[in-house]
Amino acid sequence: MQKRFGYIVGCFVLLLAGGGVWFFLTVGERGKPVVEIGADASVIGRDKALDIIFSDSGRGLRRTEITITQDHQHRVASTVDYPETGVRRKADSITLDAFTLKLHDGPASLTVTAVDHSLWKNRTTVKRQVMIDLLPPRIFQLNTQHHVNPGGTCFVAYRLSEAVVRTGVEVGDVFYPAYPAHSTAPAEKSCYASYFALPPEASPGAPQIRILARDQAGNGTSSDVPVRIQKRKFRSDKMFLTDSFLGQKMPEFQALISELRGKTPLETFTYVNTLLRADNLKTIQSACMKSEPRPLWQGPFLRMKNAAPMALFCDRRTYLYKGKPVGKSLHNGVDLASLVHAPIEAANSGIVRLTEMLGIYGNTVIIDHGMGLSTLYAHMSAIQVKPGQMVKRGEVIGLSGSTGLAGGDHLHFGVAVNGRFVDPREWWDPHWIADNVTKKLDVCY
Repeated sequence: MQKRFGYIVGCFVLLLAGGGVWFFLTVGERGKPVVEIGADASVIGRDKALDIIFSDSGRGLRRTEITITQDHQHRVASTVDYPETGVRRKADSITLDAFTLKLHDGPASLTVTAVDHSLWKNRTTVKRQVMIDLLPPRIFQLNTQHHVNPGGTCFVAYRLSEAVVRTGVEVGDVFYPAYPAHSTAPAEKSCYASYFALPPEASPGAPQIRILARDQAGNGTSSDVPVRIQKRKFRSDKMFLTDSFLGQKMPEFQALISELRGKTPLETFTYVNTLLRADNLKTIQSACMKSEPRPLWQGPFLRMKNAAPMALFCDRRTYLYKGKPVGKSLHNGVDLASLVHAPIEAANSGIVRLTEMLGIYGNTVIIDHGMGLSTLYAHMSAIQVKPGQMVKRGEVIGLSGSTGLAGGDHLHFGVAVNGRFVDPREWWDPHWIADNVTKKLDVCY
């Protein structure tokens, strides 16, 4: 009898203990919710999204609330109820409607609260002192008019009324970042400068060209750039593909690209001229995105010595095989031919960003000249520099050749702005540089 009574008591104790464990792990849990506020919440603007993560590892979230207090008045920005248990994580991106909340520029207090579904309604409250900023930055352009050639480069300089987190020039849907011209100047006196490329097909009013600026509070503004687009025509050229050329060049690509093995020379050319060309351009643009935030160059860019031009920038090529068109391309540089294996010099000072065998371009070197400006040297027989190396204007970086999709020994020379190719001949011209870059930058000083 005594043993049975002890057994019953033991079972009761175990049952009570199990119930207690269940209670404190479920409805009676004491763990509080967690509130994580995004790192950039110290300044709040008209259109800036506030990123907050609410989480609870127990029964889940019951209620979340976001309030703004300014001038001793509380404004509820967001309230969300979760009637069902089990919502253990919720990421919110909330845009505060400053007009509806009647906020104004100045300090305020941000309060974020989360309550869980436990019996005790565990609560976590996080408070942050914030600054309300509803005014967008103002843009003051320093150049009244820009004359730009289709396919050419334009340089703009401007001031901003405050520090910003992003600014530059947008040409259509392509963004060109701007760089501070004075690293030590105060925000209200700082000057920003940006190069941008005008597409070869540009015409008055198309594409839209404007300066953009966005401050820490997320307030954005824009200003149209006054551009006068010059008239210009580009050449059209026919390239005749022979069996001899295809038989000599296409096996090189078949050896490097497995999916081309077994293809005919013409099928290989079609792949090389389309898919490989596009892939090579992506590699070039990626290399050009890594750029020093200051100019590394000085003076006009050097042109290959004693070299005759074979093809010009933006030549529109049609490839013919046995009299029929089999492909097209747009030439994005200038082809220069001198002696076989002629020395190739850096057109200006800069940092080597790429040295590799690059598809249709063959042995290629890309040099960064700062602020998004780069030069490209292709079809080389030998490369004599390494990535990361600083080179001076006129320093030999390799030898000319016929690697890649080249029919003879020459240099393919290109200039790119943020990865978009422009006419190199402008950068060889000291008068063009003085009128379109140097004088505009002088206004900043």
